[in-house]
Amino acid sequence: MIFCKKNLKRFITCAIFPIGLALVGLTYAQDLSRKAAPASAVSSDNKIRNIDGVAAVVNTGYITRKEIDDRVAALQKQGTKLPEGVDFRKAVLERLIVEKIQLQNADQEGIKLTNKELDKIIGDIAAKNKLSLSEFKARVIASGTSFERYKESLRDDVILTRFREREVDARIKISDAEIDNFISERARAITGKGAAAPRSTAPAAGGGPEEIDVAQIFIPVDAAAGVSAQADAKKKAEALLIAARGDIDFMQLGEITAKENPKIKFQELGYRTPDRLPQIFYEAVRNTGGGQTAKVVVKSPAGFHVLKVLDRRTLVAGAAPQQEAPPPEPASTPPQAIPITQTNSRHILLRLRSGFTDQDAERRLQGFRDQIRAKTADFAELAKKFSEDGSAPAGGELGWMSPGDLVPEFEQAMNRLQIGEVSNPVKSEFGWHLIQVTDRREGQLTVEKQRQFARANIRERKYEQAYQDWIRELRDSATVKILNAEDAAASPR
Repeated sequence: MIFCKKNLKRFITCAIFPIGLALVGLTYAQDLSRKAAPASAVSSDNKIRNIDGVAAVVNTGYITRKEIDDRVAALQKQGTKLPEGVDFRKAVLERLIVEKIQLQNADQEGIKLTNKELDKIIGDIAAKNKLSLSEFKARVIASGTSFERYKESLRDDVILTRFREREVDARIKISDAEIDNFISERARAITGKGAAAPRSTAPAAGGGPEEIDVAQIFIPVDAAAGVSAQADAKKKAEALLIAARGDIDFMQLGEITAKENPKIKFQELGYRTPDRLPQIFYEAVRNTGGGQTAKVVVKSPAGFHVLKVLDRRTLVAGAAPQQEAPPPEPASTPPQAIPITQTNSRHILLRLRSGFTDQDAERRLQGFRDQIRAKTADFAELAKKFSEDGSAPAGGELGWMSPGDLVPEFEQAMNRLQIGEVSNPVKSEFGWHLIQVTDRREGQLTVEKQRQFARANIRERKYEQAYQDWIRELRDSATVKILNAEDAAASPR
């Protein structure tokens, strides 16, 4: 069930071969010259420039122009349409600088990956692709990189993932009140009972410091992405900004949008003084009243942000921060389990990879569907042979799923099926699926399950902002000197 929302992290850390190669080529493909430069080599600009093709010095390490070339070439191998010119190379360099800083800090914090651990991870990747280790090595080399370079890039990837999770998770604080509010809202959505209480937008009296309650819908886009991807993300953000100016509740708009595209995030930042808001956010909402959206979409290195001021209030000088509302009286009865419909289904998953397009996957799954409907093939047997995820040995069986357990595209298609019916091919962020519902039952979402689900979703909402804050602090604390980054390396190594 690696396409379940609650297992996204497991999906990333258990990436199969095509994704493993993409990590080398797209995200962490850097030259083995990542090793720190000796201090004497960076004592002056002239000495720095004598190092072969150095593009930037990062603390005591450096990044070469060859590394930029490799990253650009890797993006091209993935079929990405890339812009030309100096600005794109600078964006790629910035991405490499941020990665370098993270690796340096991870090393200082003692985060390591032993050779034994690395070999086990590689063995797991090979096994998931049903390849022997020698076959896997041959496949890596055939992709255009050496196996040693692949191992070092994979090592960096795992170290970065562990470091990010540790550091960013420590920044995310989730209170019991937030969990209770989430459960309450979700219970209303499932049962259709009750309505959300209106939000007060009147500022408190007084002349002290101001606090602003800002919410955002965030459309991520990589700084090194092509012009087309940047334009599409901006167009989507501007459409959301127009929609947010209507009568729809901003957080509801964010929820609807996130269901349509799980990569899009939405969150309420809560009451913050201006110095605790990201500077670009504060500049955008400085003159925006409570209940109003920012006039323009905000662009950051991570993507595009649609902002709305939910409330503004002024604190009385010397007084403690005003609470949004008095805490609710404890309920006379404990929270109750929510009645839900659970679905048992199975699927065949085909992942997209180089040389295997959407059309190829859709055509192949449609062929499977025709065979199953004509009773010339069995769904479970086809899943065992062809499905490309962990459910294949069990014939694609996913077990009993509750509302919200699966990514929206899959869940919506599944909910439209009758028992025994097979879907048309369905695309999600993980690839293409063929789905069959085997049974349904009435169940209950227990209080414990509700709290687990709420905590996971609140964490997901808060993660992006916490991650961006962390990255900005790392970047600001590093010593970075940009050199001759614009030109390509003189010759390949």
